[in-house]
Amino acid sequence: MLSEHAEEILEALAIQLEEQGKKPMELGIFRDSPAIEELVKLGFIRRDADHIHLLDRGKAEAQAALRRHRLAERLMVDVLDLKTRGVNEASCKLEHLLHEGLEDNVCTILGHPKVCPHGKPIPPGRCCQEKRKKGSMKFVSTLSELEVKDKGEVAYLHAKDNSQMQKLMSIGVLPGMSISLLQKFPSYVLQLGQAQFAVDKELASSIYVRLIK
Repeated sequence: MLSEHAEEILEALAIQLEEQGKKPMELGIFRDSPAIEELVKLGFIRRDADHIHLLDRGKAEAQAALRRHRLAERLMVDVLDLKTRGVNEASCKLEHLLHEGLEDNVCTILGHPKVCPHGKPIPPGRCCQEKRKKGSMKFVSTLSELEVKDKGEVAYLHAKDNSQMQKLMSIGVLPGMSISLLQKFPSYVLQLGQAQFAVDKELASSIYVRLIK
C-alpha cells in the first residue's frame, strides 16, 4: 500500500494531467520527500533534477488517488452535510481510507456521481460500468432512479450543457431545494414546494437527490 504522501503526489500529478496535459511537475516542496523515491522504485514516476514525470504505469494509480479524494468530497457534502469550506481538509484525511472495494461501495451509495462538489470530474470506477444492483442502498440518487413518492433534497446538478442547466434553473431546481417525485410515466413529474413540473428522463437524470426516508 502506498504511503499517504505518495498518494498525495500522485493526486497532484493527476490534477496537472487533467488541467495542463502531460507536462512535468516541478519538484518544489516534494524535493526531499521519501515518497518520491517510493514512487520511482514502483515505476510510477521518473525524476530528473527539477521535475517529476508521470509514467504510463503510474497513470492508473494517479487517477485512482484523484477518484478517492473527489468521492470523499462528495461523501462529506452529500451524506455528512459538511459545508464546502471545510470539505478539502476533511477529504484529504478520509481519502486515504478509501481503497479498492470500499471506494466502489461509497460510489454506489452516492449514486455514481460524475463530478465533485467543485464541479471537477470524478474518474469512473468499475462499479460505474457494471449494472447497478436493484435495491442497493443509496443516500444520493438521480431523480430518474427514485420511486414515486420518494422525497429528499437536491444535492447537486449535473447538466450536460448550459441549455439543460438553464431549464433546471428556470423551474427552480437548485441545490438545497426540497423535492419529491410524483410520477414517472409518461414523463417525470416532480414537486418543488407547492409547484409541480414535468421533465423528460434526460433532465430527471441530471438532478441528484439526497434521499429522506
